[in-house]
Amino acid sequence: MTVTYNFGVGHWFSPYMGLRLNALGGVLHWNNPTEPNNGWVSARHVNLNLEFMWDLCNSFAGVNPDRVVSVIPFVGLGGDYTWHIKDSRGNPAAASNIYREDSPKVRTSSWTLPVTAGFQLRFRLCKYVDFFAEARASFYGDNWNGCAYGSPIEANVSCVGGFNINFGGRDWKSYNECASMSAIAQLNNEVNNLRAENMAAAQTIASLESQLPCPEPVVQKDCVNAPLMTTVRFTIDSDEIMPTEEVNVYNMAEWLKANPDEKVVVVGYADRDTGTSDYNMGLSKRRADAVAEALVKTYGIDPSRLTVKYDGSDVQPYSTNDWNRIVIFTQK
Repeated sequence: MTVTYNFGVGHWFSPYMGLRLNALGGVLHWNNPTEPNNGWVSARHVNLNLEFMWDLCNSFAGVNPDRVVSVIPFVGLGGDYTWHIKDSRGNPAAASNIYREDSPKVRTSSWTLPVTAGFQLRFRLCKYVDFFAEARASFYGDNWNGCAYGSPIEANVSCVGGFNINFGGRDWKSYNECASMSAIAQLNNEVNNLRAENMAAAQTIASLESQLPCPEPVVQKDCVNAPLMTTVRFTIDSDEIMPTEEVNVYNMAEWLKANPDEKVVVVGYADRDTGTSDYNMGLSKRRADAVAEALVKTYGIDPSRLTVKYDGSDVQPYSTNDWNRIVIFTQK
């Protein structure tokens, strides 16, 4: 049993998966198999691994930032340097049988590529600090300790305890497609009211203009069941039309079929708080293209009746950030 030292730094890319760069090292001791009177053989080693980590509890029990205990399996691949392989008298270990090139002296150091696997038990102390207990096993080539004999695989097991510092806490934002439905319904009602007011104002203006001498002829469009121009919402960083939004695409297609002389503009947007301006411009284009493609390929709308535009996150139609992950139809 010997002491080991461990330090790691990593990043969780989601509540389920993360990567860690982990360094582990210390002094190793093992029994001298050929000359037991010479005491223990010792070596110093340092191990650096890139490890894939998986939060088992979040994956099967749901994401919970306040969970007290988490189980996190991991696997990794890296490099190990072992040196100063000596017996207790400072001489090369008697069992060493790997020699230097062009020299009768045995090697007292080695480079290997270990594979590591293990699991970590994590105990939440507060939002930013965890205590952890970790068990790992590392598997090396037979030359790891300077003695190539028997099994081609060497193994080393270690247990480590310490603290995790969570920079930025452990909160994850999740999308709730129902959270904004009442607000959107209220806005739709307000738009409908404004449309009714506009229609009444247009009728008043037409009545007044009819009393003027030589009134200009007024051409009005005869739209069948002219609807409130609908919208199609998207989840964060996605250009896939959700099943709950397909009805809006269908309604727009039906309106276009009922009004064959009408054209619409399909405008894509992205929210400002997620991604860069350049990335969001491409994301809004993909969203607008996805809606236009659904109208054309799924519902048979002539593409000449559609004008596709995209404003990225440079234009925000709504003051609430999440509402701007959207495609909006306007009548051309």
